[in-house]
Amino acid sequence: MARGLIRSAMSQVIANGRPTEANLPCTIEGFLLAQGLRPRSVVVEHNGEAVAPSEFQKRQLNAGDRLEIVKIVAGG
Repeated sequence: MARGLIRSAMSQVIANGRPTEANLPCTIEGFLLAQGLRPRSVVVEHNGEAVAPSEFQKRQLNAGDRLEIVKIVAGG
């Protein structure tokens, strides 16, 4: 690999109890978008800690991290 070249690799995170491929390193927001989820339509727990939507762009995921993702549903 050329010096100074940073390469990302596919690795796995555990999302809702299932191993899921992710292009790591990435943020929670990047992961959600890659999964076809709108970041403002979900609630996320990262390694047992609730994450505010304002942190999705900042929080980095690493191989083996655990995510619990719940879709927000409006209804009456």
